[in-house]
Amino acid sequence: MGFQLEKIVLRQIRMPLVSFFETSFGRTYERDIVLVEVSAGDVSGWGEVTAGENPFYNEEWYESAWLILRDYVAPRVLKHPFDSASSVAARTSHIRGHKMARGGLEVACWDLEARLNKVPLWKQIGGGVHQEIACGVSIGIQDTVADLIRKIETEVNAGYQRIKVKIKPGWDVDVIREIRRNFPKIRLMADANSAYTLADADRLRALDEFDLMMIEQPLAWDEIIDHVELQARLRTPICLDECIKTAHQAEQAIRLKACGIINIKLGRVAGFAEAKKVHDLAQKGGIPVWCGGMLESGIGRAHNIAMSTLPNFVLPGDVSASKRYWTRDVVSPAVEVSPRGTIAVPDGPGFGFDIDHAFLKQVTVREETLS
Repeated sequence: MGFQLEKIVLRQIRMPLVSFFETSFGRTYERDIVLVEVSAGDVSGWGEVTAGENPFYNEEWYESAWLILRDYVAPRVLKHPFDSASSVAARTSHIRGHKMARGGLEVACWDLEARLNKVPLWKQIGGGVHQEIACGVSIGIQDTVADLIRKIETEVNAGYQRIKVKIKPGWDVDVIREIRRNFPKIRLMADANSAYTLADADRLRALDEFDLMMIEQPLAWDEIIDHVELQARLRTPICLDECIKTAHQAEQAIRLKACGIINIKLGRVAGFAEAKKVHDLAQKGGIPVWCGGMLESGIGRAHNIAMSTLPNFVLPGDVSASKRYWTRDVVSPAVEVSPRGTIAVPDGPGFGFDIDHAFLKQVTVREETLS
């Protein structure tokens, strides 16, 4: 079913995290998130911009996303007739970069189309192979190793099927060794968020002894070639995250053997259309994928659930329960994880959760309607 966007509402929400989250970029205590609501007639679709508070993960942050959406994306999509949501990304593809801003609108259009067709979002994108999502957790850098061990124990007892810990120089080999001493059997991975260079290859190779599932994005966010050399020197698979912004870059990385695994994030690749291309290329190349997280609200989390139903999402992702991050979420019911570490895929139209409009109003700090 085709559609035409008659109105776009941008909302900036601010929510405190249940506990701080630290990576090699720094420590986050609360999230400023831009939400995108698109409307055709009396039907709305919802998306989330996954940019952070600072331009550290990539060049975007919530303020830049607001301006790009308002001044560049909205004028190009409002009143334009779309045959399907799959054609939305091309309408803004000449805007260089700013994929998270563009992706926030693109995923909202997929949600809108699913609601217009009265089908679940996972069905609209061509998913549905997995009707239960295997869940992992991402645990940030802690004040002490003892604090980290306690957090891991909590998540293992909650049933999560994979533990990801953040690392950086000075918080890596000895920390992983202590985790393995306490948890010799868990599925464990380390995420460096580009904190190392090729000069650190020997230190990263020291992680081989700990039977990690993967080391995620050890080198620079825009560096595929050095990852090729590093992967040749490691037994542990490298998972690329920040490097893969397009299907073409995924194809390059696979062809050059720069990685053994790819993390797909909707915002990083500008939405579902490109995410599906990355997924298909990886599947063809025998490279497993999983869904990465960006401290999303329930709206972004619901989109991640839908994406994770595609067939090559065979590793537990960062799609975890709302309560790990928020005292109260903007969707109802909150996203919940079963005792065996899974999320049931919702069957309702669109992304399958209701918007908690009362709470959304409480946490909205800015709103603008474009028509």
